[in-house]
Amino acid sequence: MEADFVIVGAGSAGCALAYRLSEANASVLVVEHGGSDAGPFIQMPGALSWPMGMARYDWGYQSEPEPNLGGRVLAVPRGKVIGGSSSINGMVYVRGHAADFDHWRDMGADGWGYADVLPYFRRMEHWHGGVSAVRGTEGPLHVTRGPRDNPLHGAFVEAGAQAGYELTTDYNGLKQEGFGPMDQTVWKGRRWSAANAYLRPAMKRENCGLVRGLVGRVVIEEGRAVGVEVLRGSSTEVIRARREVVLAASSINSPKLLMLSGIGPAAQLAGHGIAVVADRPGVGQNLQDHLEVYIQMAASQPVTLFKYWNLWGKAWVGARWLLTGTGVGASNQFESAAFIRSRAGVDYPDIQYHFLPMAIRYDGYAPAEGHGFQAHVGPMRSASRGEVTLRSADPKDPPRIRFNYMDDPQDWEDFRTCIRLTREIFAQKAFEPFVKHEIQPGAAVQSDEELDGFIREHVESAYHPCGTARMGRRDDPMAVVDPETRVIGVERLRVADSSVFPRITNGNLNAPSIMTGEKAADHILGRGMLAPENVVPWVHPDWQRSQR
Repeated sequence: MEADFVIVGAGSAGCALAYRLSEANASVLVVEHGGSDAGPFIQMPGALSWPMGMARYDWGYQSEPEPNLGGRVLAVPRGKVIGGSSSINGMVYVRGHAADFDHWRDMGADGWGYADVLPYFRRMEHWHGGVSAVRGTEGPLHVTRGPRDNPLHGAFVEAGAQAGYELTTDYNGLKQEGFGPMDQTVWKGRRWSAANAYLRPAMKRENCGLVRGLVGRVVIEEGRAVGVEVLRGSSTEVIRARREVVLAASSINSPKLLMLSGIGPAAQLAGHGIAVVADRPGVGQNLQDHLEVYIQMAASQPVTLFKYWNLWGKAWVGARWLLTGTGVGASNQFESAAFIRSRAGVDYPDIQYHFLPMAIRYDGYAPAEGHGFQAHVGPMRSASRGEVTLRSADPKDPPRIRFNYMDDPQDWEDFRTCIRLTREIFAQKAFEPFVKHEIQPGAAVQSDEELDGFIREHVESAYHPCGTARMGRRDDPMAVVDPETRVIGVERLRVADSSVFPRITNGNLNAPSIMTGEKAADHILGRGMLAPENVVPWVHPDWQRSQR
């Protein structure tokens, strides 16, 4: 059990790493605790609410009681399956805004500005949306759009225009700001996860293998990572790495593994009886996420997906998908989107919308109202920060996850703004034929205090945790990895997943996580980086004085 590179985690970044490192003729072993991603619950896009929360596919983590949310405990789903969270997510594809990556660079992640990461987004994509100077068309990751044949998708975009907002034909192109169609990682009616895009092709090579097991720690000898300790059943074995160990185990499990291996805040490690290899106080800190609320409207016409929300409807959708790969089951149903700015003086979007032609919770719970639709809305750049810490020195114990959601006073103002702007959009003429009444929060909920109560009770995670092994310059005491993803203080060990994000990006994190794996592979191979592409993204010409 030995290879040039040992990758911990067969998720979004890990699969991309396995593909690129094995492509360069290096031998690779990927260690994944989860099992197969076969079966309709994962592969059918329309079934996306099922695998999340299933013990077979999900680590089942939960936050600690959140003090600013009345002590609520929120689910923290992470993929425990081939493909990782790309096998249980909503399949929404968002690169992030160009300014997000320039901010990374300015925070000390040298070489990770937009000009630097754009070539990697292009390399990974197989974009099916037409000709674009900044989209890739030859990569392993198929990116498509849903049919948008439900009239509500068009109404959402038209309402945005009527409210005075910009339109955009491609928020992943040069103009993120505005209302338009949403991209999804779906191909030929199937979830196009990192496993389908990267790992399966890599596994066809003789130099790439997959090992099932729970990694307990990184084996470090004389300051150098030489392998990983893997628990399989009642036995423990070491898989050795001739060149490097790469952690790509998620923003929850990668910092956990670093700490179990003696890399992290010294006092915390000592408290668990773990010998300190490298005192890195930033490990597990800087935890960020996106929160959102669902603004739900009852529909006056039976045009929503609720017509399938019965035994026969679900059977029809499933049978059609199994037999033909088409129909409602072949899309995640997030087919219209928007990115807008909350107020004048914000230079690029800080609010995201997912529109769904049904009123339902992400976990599949439908309200009693029947036909309805909703917008998921939330701010993009909260200043609140949390942490991931060890519960014990036992690798089988889940870590403690504290997000400190809504800890910054600005968070409350931002969410109230989100709700009021959304109500304005739903009040536009385009929705007149479809709106019956507001389900949630409800028309009676208007004051700041009433809205805060609704937010406290109903805000949900968008499942975008990141930032817990922050990338920065080597002299930054809170940085965990340097701009080449090398763990500071330990040789031959890297982290390459959403843990390394200095700050959360706009939108969903699957795309930037895969990009991180793609770019880290070139750093690891030492073969030089793709040439920067200097393009200028669109910025609202009157952003300093106008909100829209």
